[in-house]
Amino acid sequence: MRRPLSTSGSPVPRVTHISGAHGFLLRIPLFLIFLIIYLLTLSGNTLILLAVVTENQLHKPMYWFLCHLSFMDMTVSSIVVPKVIAGFVEGGQSISFWGCVSQLFFFHFLGCAECLLYTMMAFDRFLAICRPLRYGTIMNHKVCLGLSLGSWIGGCLNSLMQTSLTFHLPYGQGNKVDYIFCDIPAMLRLACADTSFNEKVTMLDVGVAASLSFLLILTSYICIVSAILRIRSAEGRFRAFSTCAAHLTVVVIYYIPVVFNYVRSGSQDMIDRVVAVFYTTMTPFLNPIIYTLRNKEMKAALARLGNPRRGGGGE
Repeated sequence: MRRPLSTSGSPVPRVTHISGAHGFLLRIPLFLIFLIIYLLTLSGNTLILLAVVTENQLHKPMYWFLCHLSFMDMTVSSIVVPKVIAGFVEGGQSISFWGCVSQLFFFHFLGCAECLLYTMMAFDRFLAICRPLRYGTIMNHKVCLGLSLGSWIGGCLNSLMQTSLTFHLPYGQGNKVDYIFCDIPAMLRLACADTSFNEKVTMLDVGVAASLSFLLILTSYICIVSAILRIRSAEGRFRAFSTCAAHLTVVVIYYIPVVFNYVRSGSQDMIDRVVAVFYTTMTPFLNPIIYTLRNKEMKAALARLGNPRRGGGGE
């Protein structure tokens, strides 16, 4: 039986073991797969940041928010994936208790901030397409800075609350997180106290935040689609839709797995782990690809970044 220990007293749990679906025969191929995806994630998002910084054509609100998204994607991936990769190495599945606290805090900090940022990006697209004449006046530098800072501050405050509630509970010394990283549901299963209140708060918090953000995004896109359908030329409709398609795609692949894992109650089984791998590993990897695939400005900027002699040329 575990001896109850509180994080506010002493001693505190020293080491937490993170388990995962690591078959011995699969360790090397999984190690290589996750390592390659992680390196490609860093490379892809770094290229987007460099392209936006060096290309004057991309100094627009849409790309300002995209830079924040790229930085968040790199950071979220760096919080979870390196520890997953280390888990395939002998002895690499251990993490200090305070390391676990930090991982949980920064993961939910960036996750909530990204959720808010998607809403800001939808608002930006709404103004660009539905209020084009007032777009430049409304989305000035101060507004862009305020909206992006708001997403960071909102994510930080939300994560502070969730992390405090989670680690205010007593824990024992012999902890083994039966999950790929230190997440709230996995940590609650280790607590030596009743966690029903924490579970309800987590479901309510994630449910309300995700639902409200998604509702605002959905409302924005209903207005956007209505405005696009009123455009007379087929080329104009295609260009307007192309600017929104990437954002709408990343919103869908972000929200569906998050809602699946946090809003529903129950044990974290293998399906939950696969879903967690998707939104911690694959989503940050896919976002740069999705945003460059249909964006002519970004593709041209990346081409000029790779070949500086072409700088100053048009699309």
